[in-house]
Amino acid sequence: MAEAQAGDRRAYERVLAESVPLIRAAARRQGVPIDHVDDVVQETLLAVHRVRHTYDPARSYDAWLSAIASRRAVDALRSQGRRGRRELHDEHAFDTHADVDDATASTEREQDARRLREAIAALPPGQREAVEQLGLKERSLAEAAAITGRQSGALKVNLHRALKALRTRFHGDP
Repeated sequence: MAEAQAGDRRAYERVLAESVPLIRAAARRQGVPIDHVDDVVQETLLAVHRVRHTYDPARSYDAWLSAIASRRAVDALRSQGRRGRRELHDEHAFDTHADVDDATASTEREQDARRLREAIAALPPGQREAVEQLGLKERSLAEAAAITGRQSGALKVNLHRALKALRTRFHGDP
């Protein structure tokens, strides 16, 4: 988005295209019926276009976008409520029982996995090593300490710092 703010049209097109799965997920978390999710996506993309100048590159783009998408989703739900719809949606059901015809679910998972791999790769070496050994490979502290040659206390600190950095990257300020 920072490149798009600087006038890079391709970066802007790419960031909008890659934002759609995140917007869809935010809309479903808010309980927007599946047949209205596309409307929320469209409204959110229009809002992003209108307020793109407010994005601060020092902060998480995903958190900024999620906030806008959540507001558009709430607006959609309010609009439905005024029309007399009283249907309830279980957000857990949407997350755990995705529509088999919904191709975006697998695309979202792939993009989320790619983003996570990139974020882990960007961590400092000690933090990355702690995440890989303790989190991804699910080794015990003793096993990870023996493999890496680091003390278990250092591994714990590195893991804590890595998780905090990842949380900040994906969700904004901790």
